[in-house]
Amino acid sequence: MQPYGWPVPQTPEAPRPQLRTLDARSLRGLAHPLRMRMLAALRHEGPATASRLAERLGESSGSTSYHLRQLAAYGFVEDAPEHGKGRERWWKASHDGTRFDESLLYDDDPATRGAADFFLHEIATTHAQEVNSWLGNAHTWSAEWRRGSDLSDFTLHLTAEQALELIHRMHDLVNGYRDLPPAEGRQPVRVHTHAFPREGDPTRRSAGTA
Repeated sequence: MQPYGWPVPQTPEAPRPQLRTLDARSLRGLAHPLRMRMLAALRHEGPATASRLAERLGESSGSTSYHLRQLAAYGFVEDAPEHGKGRERWWKASHDGTRFDESLLYDDDPATRGAADFFLHEIATTHAQEVNSWLGNAHTWSAEWRRGSDLSDFTLHLTAEQALELIHRMHDLVNGYRDLPPAEGRQPVRVHTHAFPREGDPTRRSAGTA
């Protein structure tokens, strides 16, 4: 799953990924650009050593080793001994994803509020980078996969409660595609969802672009 998600319930029919809910302490431990990138890499691409992560992310192995230990101290990663050979230390993500509690944005501690703001902006930056990477490399994929991609936006006129209901339904729909049986041609597919209010549109029309 995507590395971070809002706290929305899921229907009994939808598979339930194992999520880590952030509190003030764990948020401050995770809100670091390299730690967030490393955790995402372990979740998306599977277990790795500090040196493998360093090569993948363009960092020094000393830096990735330090930040892996910090992630472990906050419970985000753990040893993966089944992958180890000799003295190599392999790490894996402890959870499928991270659940953000919006109350962190209103915490009494300004350090926590700052970490929450940084965390969300870093996610937005990552989403933008992933979309730009896809657009830059889309020509290397088949026409079939080009048809199977999407870049759309919509403007709806909703109450806050209706917007939350829409988020619930979108997340349940996406989770319904988890753990499909093996099939030829399957690839990891990133799905981003953004929903936020903006100033009212006087035309009061819904619009979508593909």
